[in-house]
Amino acid sequence: MGIVLSNIIAIYRRELQSYFVSPLAYAIASVFWFIGGLFLVMILLGPNGILVYVASLDVQGQQLGVPVPPIDVPAEFIQAFLDRMGWLLLFILPVLSMGLYAEERKRGTLELLATSPVTNWAVAVGKLLGVLTFFITLVLPLLLFEAIAISSSNPPMPATIPILGHVGLILLAASILSLGMFISSLTDSTILSAVLTFALILLLLFVDVIAKSIGGPIGNALGHLSLLQHYNTFIQGIFDTSALILFASYIFLGIFLTAQSIDALRFQRN
Repeated sequence: MGIVLSNIIAIYRRELQSYFVSPLAYAIASVFWFIGGLFLVMILLGPNGILVYVASLDVQGQQLGVPVPPIDVPAEFIQAFLDRMGWLLLFILPVLSMGLYAEERKRGTLELLATSPVTNWAVAVGKLLGVLTFFITLVLPLLLFEAIAISSSNPPMPATIPILGHVGLILLAASILSLGMFISSLTDSTILSAVLTFALILLLLFVDVIAKSIGGPIGNALGHLSLLQHYNTFIQGIFDTSALILFASYIFLGIFLTAQSIDALRFQRN
């Protein structure tokens, strides 16, 4: 067990270090921060932002002499922001995962990994943890700005909604990255890997729409596979064990299929 852990940590460090020396990773970070920051400002202060909307309601209430229904501005802000961030992941994460194994194939180092004493499971887990840590690093600056934005709310906002919302964001990212890692293990083309991952994630996000059109027991069963539906549960501040199990299942499935894919490569080489 100790050897497996040390192998996972070694792969994790190698993968994480590769992102901090990659110009592509810095380009992805710049785009992510720019669009994320734009979402944050527009949701809060934009012409159709929450603060403008609440102020207009207040003015209308004073003019009409009717009480204005209370609005939980911090909760509305966090939920709207995390909803936009969920859609942003659809475009950012396939680019992050596309090179996890495809680059190894292109450089000819995948055969070395496949035939090394390190188990394929350890390699897959180490790689996934590395890219997930890099993604969390991207989220941290935006999290700081969110904390500053909601820190002045009165009464203070309960910590449940932002904590569960960001846990959901990380679980969603881990699920997408895990499945993207499997697709990356199938090809030496990073572009093809990104496109196929994008298509797969788009399908998993909209599977609830397909499920509603089918209806019946099959439709209900398909609806439970929706990443978007379960992500929305988290960003509403609701802890749902079925959502947690679904995300964990996608993460495990991605790691399992990746290990099997590399095992198949090892078998071919033997």
